Amino acid sequence: MTLDMTPENPERLPFYSPQSNECAVFEMAQQNGLPLLLKGPTGCGKTRFVEHMAARLGLPLHTVACHDDLSAADLIGRYLIKGGETVWVDGPLTRAVREGGICYLDEVVEARKDVTVVLHPLTDDRRRLVIDRTGEELVAPESFMLVASYNPGYQNVLKKLKPSTRQRFLSLGFDFPAPELETSVVAAEAGLDEGRAGALVRLAGHIRKLSGMDLEEGVSTRLLIYAGTLIAKGMRSEDAIEAAIVEPLSDEPDVQQALRDLTASVYG
Repeated sequence: MTLDMTPENPERLPFYSPQSNECAVFEMAQQNGLPLLLKGPTGCGKTRFVEHMAARLGLPLHTVACHDDLSAADLIGRYLIKGGETVWVDGPLTRAVREGGICYLDEVVEARKDVTVVLHPLTDDRRRLVIDRTGEELVAPESFMLVASYNPGYQNVLKKLKPSTRQRFLSLGFDFPAPELETSVVAAEAGLDEGRAGALVRLAGHIRKLSGMDLEEGVSTRLLIYAGTLIAKGMRSEDAIEAAIVEPLSDEPDVQQALRDLTASVYG
């Protein structure tokens, strides 16, 4: 059964609290056939934003978690043997083009270089997907939208999004929400009262000041929601924070102890 996740049924939309004008930019991009690039740290809400907007616009969403081995064939499709016969099976990008839906490439810089070759014809006025194996050339319908994301803070010499690719997209910058907004998000998602959600957000503020020094990245809103969920279900705050924040952020004993000290200062 397919849920009716339309603007007329807002209670069915995946929860998302806007930080600025990102919803309007997304809608304008989709209406005008423009690809969109989301930039921001891990766990700040990029994927939830795309899920929310796909539901809000009533479009099918095909999400691809990009990785080092992801190739163009993984996106386009390949021939597979089924029941003794060789059949063509569309990949998520091809399905999104055929359906006129949204294809979301999460952490696109992680994918192999041949992926960008496939994307380029879809990100200009051609809006075409060439399937060499079948000889097809699909023209994307008006409703099709290509969305990609990456974390600029995690770029290195080997994994940068080329300017020639970046400049094919509209871009939206994401960051962790302001404390008041993040508190309401954690409270709503975790089922936690705002007082205890606010304490988690204050802790996150202290931890994020350590990122780039002792930590590679600050604590994500996602991890705060995990901790809040455990607390809302009756777990002690210290134990929930240990499992959802301290352990996921670092394996280094001295960094973990620093995180525990920060927790004690907030909850002491």
